[in-house]
Amino acid sequence: MPTATSALTPVERQSVLKTLKSPRLLKVEVLAGLVVALALIPEAIAFSIIAGVDPRLGLFASFTMAVSIAFLGGRPAMISAATGAVALVIAPLVASHGVEYFIAAVILGGIFQVVLGLLGVAKLMRFIPRSVMVGFVNALAILIFLSQVPELLGVPWMVYPMVAVGLLIVFGLPRFTKAVPAPLVAIIVLTIFTVVAAVSVPTVGDKGELPDSLPSLFFPNVPFTLETFQIIAPFALALALVGLLESLMTAKLVDDITDTHSDKTRESWGQGAANIITGFFGGMGGCAMIGQTMINVKASGARTRISTFLAGVFLLILVVSLGDVVAIIPMAALVAVMIFVSVATFDWHSIHPATLKRMPRSETIVMVSTVVVVVWTHNLAIGVGVGVLVAMVAFARRVAHFVTVERTVSTHDGGEVATYVVNGELFFASSNDLYTQFEYATDPDRVVIDMHASHLWDASTIAALDAITEKYHHHGKEVEVIGLNDASVLMRERLAGKLGAGH
Repeated sequence: MPTATSALTPVERQSVLKTLKSPRLLKVEVLAGLVVALALIPEAIAFSIIAGVDPRLGLFASFTMAVSIAFLGGRPAMISAATGAVALVIAPLVASHGVEYFIAAVILGGIFQVVLGLLGVAKLMRFIPRSVMVGFVNALAILIFLSQVPELLGVPWMVYPMVAVGLLIVFGLPRFTKAVPAPLVAIIVLTIFTVVAAVSVPTVGDKGELPDSLPSLFFPNVPFTLETFQIIAPFALALALVGLLESLMTAKLVDDITDTHSDKTRESWGQGAANIITGFFGGMGGCAMIGQTMINVKASGARTRISTFLAGVFLLILVVSLGDVVAIIPMAALVAVMIFVSVATFDWHSIHPATLKRMPRSETIVMVSTVVVVVWTHNLAIGVGVGVLVAMVAFARRVAHFVTVERTVSTHDGGEVATYVVNGELFFASSNDLYTQFEYATDPDRVVIDMHASHLWDASTIAALDAITEKYHHHGKEVEVIGLNDASVLMRERLAGKLGAGH
């Protein structure tokens, strides 16, 4: 018999108030936050090492980002923290100018994100095709898996059976019960085994020193000059763009999983505000994390801001107050959890033979291109950018073939008239061949080009029409263009004859 809480709609399930009133739902959020916090610790330390900074900067960033975005973000249950994407972008600045400039760049990057968010950058998400989204998800799943490979190389043999047991728990336990998140059970079981059996395997403590104090306000000691701005601005802009792209695409993925809609504009400026806050607390900055978000939403079933907030709070409590306990957690447990996340994240349907057979070849090429570039460069922005570019080229090629030109010759007022009916959308790709579709030399003295079934989209099309009419005039023939819609007429009046030869 359904309970009151199970009858909640996906939108109602995101309500903080309704969750606080339901012990069952609140337990889901609390446990999810705890699992995410445990998974965040080694990730934050690893990303700090990539960036070339003290591990505390990554851990503090994960705390401040998670807590801030829980209030400011537009996507409930999404996890933001220190990320590898931001670490890779900002690492060269740390090497060349040090941590102070690095923190200043994080703050400036947050300001850029706020500005971009208020300018409506989130609306650009509509131009990212589904095939690019699928490629983005699959590439992230592969990167999550590959990031675990170093944890399985050159380690004691006992790590492998421990990872196997962890995988057995995270994949098998949900078949029997979902009362407790399977990843949390795997972490607890393997940690207890490590202590009781006294086995020597890599642990979280081996990743780096955990902080023993709370983060405090931090003001970067850099000259407030134009020269400083010129140094940090390129890195800050790269951080802003990569962070927004990863965050917005992760938000869209969570929208699909939860069957709800999120405020992408709020998420954009919220990410910026969270980075500004993080910078002033000495954190390395970050953005949405696909892996931890999938642990929170998909593996643990969280749906509200409570889990995001608690992930940050638990993280701080764990590393500051319970650092000795956290340090003994075997990396094998977290590797098993992250492998589970990578398998759950990958869109297996997209590579099923039946799907590939039905899917247009261009869509598959776009998806594969996105995956290859993201995995090759480890840069989501470059991969998605290439994917969108390939999709645009493929679309332009397909649409270019949709334009048809039909010619008829009739007698009117005692003379012959050649009528060409142009059908289709005319833009730079489809209008280039338009010039070759007319019989200039053999047509009668009067020619009518009927455009009622077409639309002029750009200057390339106007230039093509100019070339056609000029060619007919060169042959001493009268040409009339009819049937243009209002927008096409206005464009032609504004540009016709003013584009210059060859344009």
